[in-house]
Amino acid sequence: MRSTRLAIGVLASVLVSVAACGSSESASNTAATTTTSSAAMSDGVTRTGDVFGAGCASLPKESGNEGSLDGMVDDPVATAAGNNPLLTKLVTAVKAAGLVDTLNKTDAKYTVFAPYDPAFEALGQDALNAVLSDKPKLTTILTYHVVPQRMDRDDILATATLPTAQGGTLKVAGSGDNVTVNGSKVLCGNIPTANATVFVIDKVLMP
Repeated sequence: MRSTRLAIGVLASVLVSVAACGSSESASNTAATTTTSSAAMSDGVTRTGDVFGAGCASLPKESGNEGSLDGMVDDPVATAAGNNPLLTKLVTAVKAAGLVDTLNKTDAKYTVFAPYDPAFEALGQDALNAVLSDKPKLTTILTYHVVPQRMDRDDILATATLPTAQGGTLKVAGSGDNVTVNGSKVLCGNIPTANATVFVIDKVLMP
């Protein structure tokens, strides 16, 4: 009887040890998976060679031109946009809303979806003038185009739903060079600036 009890005790100890090892391995595997998943998201910082989209051909190519890719890379996003010939109306709107200093914060990290000039023209001059004269509404619209996190094309496609500085969300779809944001086509994406990654789009997004 005593030997039987001893054998049962030994067996129980072995089972407990096996269970503990299995639990430890499972925890290690989970931790490794979590680490791998976290590492998969990039820092969103791009280089001039990472840009994509037919619209990139419209950017100045001259060496030393502040509106070229090489010229924009060292400037914060509002300044960089101010030198970009595709974004003159956006810059006018940003100035009217008083957002230049916010977008130029050197310690900030943004993803900016920037409507090119024809997107603003498509609103009609009367509608555009009305928005430009209504600072709260203008601020709401502009901050809807800004994600308070720096992301590149792979990041936005992987995330698909992006929270904006305005408080709403943007829906990203597509693959490769064919990317849309709320149905607006990305004309030139992955543009690097000092504090943001910029995607030039063909429509003004409305919250």
